[in-house]
Amino acid sequence: MKVTQEKLEKSQIGLDIEITAEITKQKYEQVIKKLSGTVNIPGFRRGKVPRQILLQRLGVSRIKASALEELIPEVVEEAVKQEEIPAIGQPRLRSSFDDLINNYEPGQPLTVAAAVDVEPEIKLNQYTGFQVKAEEVKYDPTRVDNILDEKRQQLATLIPVEGRAAQIGDVAVVDFTGVITPAEGEEESEPTPIPGGEATDFQVELQEDKFIPGFIAGMVGMNPGETREISAQFPDPYANEELAGKPALFTVTLKEIKEKELPELNDDFAQEISDFETLAELRASLEERYQKEAQDQTKANQQEALLAELLNHVEVDLPATLIDKEVDAMLTQTAMKLSEQGLDVRQLFTQDILPQLRERSQPEAIERLTRSLAVEEIGKRESIEVTTEEVAAKVKELLEQYADEDIDPVRLQSAVEAQLVNEKITDWLIANSTVELLPEGSLSSKEEEEEETDADESDSE
Repeated sequence: MKVTQEKLEKSQIGLDIEITAEITKQKYEQVIKKLSGTVNIPGFRRGKVPRQILLQRLGVSRIKASALEELIPEVVEEAVKQEEIPAIGQPRLRSSFDDLINNYEPGQPLTVAAAVDVEPEIKLNQYTGFQVKAEEVKYDPTRVDNILDEKRQQLATLIPVEGRAAQIGDVAVVDFTGVITPAEGEEESEPTPIPGGEATDFQVELQEDKFIPGFIAGMVGMNPGETREISAQFPDPYANEELAGKPALFTVTLKEIKEKELPELNDDFAQEISDFETLAELRASLEERYQKEAQDQTKANQQEALLAELLNHVEVDLPATLIDKEVDAMLTQTAMKLSEQGLDVRQLFTQDILPQLRERSQPEAIERLTRSLAVEEIGKRESIEVTTEEVAAKVKELLEQYADEDIDPVRLQSAVEAQLVNEKITDWLIANSTVELLPEGSLSSKEEEEEETDADESDSE
């Protein structure tokens, strides 16, 4: 079989395949024989239909089309094997099928044009010596005190209080009803009851973030048995869009005040909330964890800055097969997350919406692919690998950590190996470039300012 190759865009190999006269004749005769045994023509038994009658009834074009439908996949697959092309995905026909039918003459050669996707070539114009900026996340010692305080709050005992008014930090038991009132400037109208805006023996902690703005502040200073009308306003945005930004009036009756009695911060407390014997050990463990989190986040910021810069120096013509596969993976991942949240994925990913989701996902898919292929190429060029001992140690650690879960060790080993290699390559990138560390929030603030400036300029145009 004569095959001519040419490089096409989007990492495709074009194939011009010349089908011999013998094969075009042979396939045509095979199809006629097959059809004569399956087609019902009145007055003739199956398999006994004269050739000329069959051609008249079915038409030569239909028989040619049937022959080509069988012949094209066979010759394309054979051509790919013959030329030893490392194809990915399914080959595509470049010739017009109607033209092939018109040009198909049994016993005469026929040329078919097809294309197959192949792994793309990665051109790295630069991958060392970058100078980038990243935010440094520093360890905040107050996090340990905050988390211990949260745990104390959770284990607090509520003690009834008498002889004083409600204050911030108390827990109040109240009855209340709420209505929506006309906003300033609106026509006077009857207040509208808030759907679900009433409760009896409702227990609320007197902290500003525990209810809609104004409600908690209005309760401060109330005494048990007292009833007040408290003005408040629903935030905008709000979960219930019909209430977002609306002014409200609550009639609140304070029935009881309680205050929190917090457990002592000692070794007994540490034993109750953790596996540690002493408070000192618990503190040390928390400090180590949060220090590592800060270091890991700083490193992630460095990696992100370098990979973003790397994208500016990569040239790759991605084939459709890889892009489609990455989009599939992204949508599958999104569907799994939504399903875990209790949402019906079938209602969200309908046949009408799916094409739009795929189209919107393409830019991110292309960026993700470009990044991963560039990192992989750097690993090859610099011979960055992981040892079997490193992989085995990490696999053992994860299997022990998730001993109660059903995990496929083979798939886990493959995933761990890929992760460790990727970490080594990104570490190599950091070591071979300059990353200036800036205070946390400085770069994100600058980006927000630039976005606001761009928005203002667009509005002025």
